[in-house]
Amino acid sequence: MSTHPKAPWPLANVSASELTVAPFPIEPTFKTRVYDALKKAIIALDIYGTPGETWLDERQLAERLGVSRTPIREALAMLEQQGFVKSVPRRGISVLRKSKREVVETIQVWAALEAMAARLVIQNASDAQINQLRHIFNAFHDARQPADYLSEYSVANIRFHQTIIELTGSSVLRQTTEDILLHVRGIRQITISQDGRAARSIEDHRAIIAAMEARDVEAAERLCRDHTLGLANYVDQHSEGIFT
Repeated sequence: MSTHPKAPWPLANVSASELTVAPFPIEPTFKTRVYDALKKAIIALDIYGTPGETWLDERQLAERLGVSRTPIREALAMLEQQGFVKSVPRRGISVLRKSKREVVETIQVWAALEAMAARLVIQNASDAQINQLRHIFNAFHDARQPADYLSEYSVANIRFHQTIIELTGSSVLRQTTEDILLHVRGIRQITISQDGRAARSIEDHRAIIAAMEARDVEAAERLCRDHTLGLANYVDQHSEGIFT
């Protein structure tokens, strides 16, 4: 007679790949939460609108977030690897400002990504979702020109470009463009007030929206790309005093 204890239930020959197992929810670590908070705050900065560099104080950040300095240092190290900040020996951490050449190249990359985004929006977004883009500019019309409300229009302008990315439904594209938004947004905010660019900007936006509504992929791609390349060319030719 067998002396082995009897199993409480029948054993089945099931491989690990056939098991249906739900993963445990993983709570974000302090480092992850601090990283997310700092990244959002840095992206929101207007680093090209003010002279000089923007410095980050570890102690003040730790106090404001209610954490120790260790997750602050870890988060800043991650942000430095991604090109958001830089560590300067004996001085601290500063938010990274790109050179003029780097900014122009960054905008050119954004132009290529946004052209692809236009294609994805047409493929993936509904008519109602595309119509959201028109609502962004409802506050502007013949009696209320963008040039007369530059601060408000600047916010709408950035929101327009962010919404195009969001409507693609691509998380990879959102993450990729988020990493360069800090620099593109800062330059857009500065240049929108110069040389009648606000009036041309809203006309470009309306043409882009019309192409998307018509589901004209080639036109939407071209208009998005040319619109942003126009910014790159403008920065290349008219950016005295912006870069140190």
